[in-house]
Amino acid sequence: MVRKGALLFAMVILALFVSMEVGAANYKPEYKMSIVVGPQGPWGESAARFAEGVKKATDGRINIKPYYSGQLFAGKQTNEFLLMKQGVIDFAVGSTINWSTTVKELNLFNLPFFFPDYKALDAVEYGEVGKQLFKLIEEKGVVGLGWEENGYRDLTNSKRAVKKPEDLEGLKIRVVGSPIFIDTYKAMGANPVSMNWGEALSAFQQGTVDGQENPIVSVIIPNKLWQVNKYITLWHNAIDPIILSVSKEVWDSFTPEDRKAMGKVAEEVVSWQKKASREGQEGKMEVINTLKKEGMDVTVLTPAQENVFKEKTKSVYDKWTAEIGLDLVKTAEKDVQKAMTGK
Repeated sequence: MVRKGALLFAMVILALFVSMEVGAANYKPEYKMSIVVGPQGPWGESAARFAEGVKKATDGRINIKPYYSGQLFAGKQTNEFLLMKQGVIDFAVGSTINWSTTVKELNLFNLPFFFPDYKALDAVEYGEVGKQLFKLIEEKGVVGLGWEENGYRDLTNSKRAVKKPEDLEGLKIRVVGSPIFIDTYKAMGANPVSMNWGEALSAFQQGTVDGQENPIVSVIIPNKLWQVNKYITLWHNAIDPIILSVSKEVWDSFTPEDRKAMGKVAEEVVSWQKKASREGQEGKMEVINTLKKEGMDVTVLTPAQENVFKEKTKSVYDKWTAEIGLDLVKTAEKDVQKAMTGK
């Protein structure tokens, strides 16, 4: 009886081993991962950490190669989600802003002045809304492995300090190719110009575009934007979550064991990335001192000043609430309110 039990156990183990080997035999020699930014900074570094972690956790069965600076989407960063869905890109550490042109519900994070702080953002991402958004993207062919972030998008320009909407009048501001940003900046009196980031850097140097908005830690400091933009305004206009993700078709091709291992690596990486992205951002004094040291004129808006901009963009908020879905926005508003008041 004992011998039969031992034999049965051995057969089960062998079957599992064979199953894993057959699955691994169907794996690609390389899986392509898309990243909009370069390898420096928390966003880019998280891609390398994930690739290294997955390779180790799967004993070399899954080899992910990060392709930085938008190499995989042929110059148009808003195509990234579609290319994942089509199987051209296997993995991505993708911005919800870029994906929002395909998944309109992700414009929730682009609503002007919606998230007052990181506590409010966490409440939405890890609550019912975050689950709904991951379900939506999976239905469209992409599996979300975890929430990362690029941070609050702060405004820089080469012309003047921006403290009120009137200060934006006539300024050419580079924005990503998402219509809500065009609407937001037009409402504030600016002249928004949609272009990819690589083109924008050249435009700043040539003086054909006056400014841009991006997170300080991951974009403004690594790209030394003080060389082309003297003025910066720190506000809470929009925040830029990032999703560590994999094509559903690719995800389904992995064995359950490898999916479990990958999920554990993802959990560790997104936790590290969020912490790294927020360092210096919440108190802001460290980054403010860095920017001032580099010669930037720093404006930090007060809550009252932010409210003036918020009122100026209310029509954009209302228009895009209808686009995103009233129920989804209302649920997110309740989560934000609870995070801020505890009620």
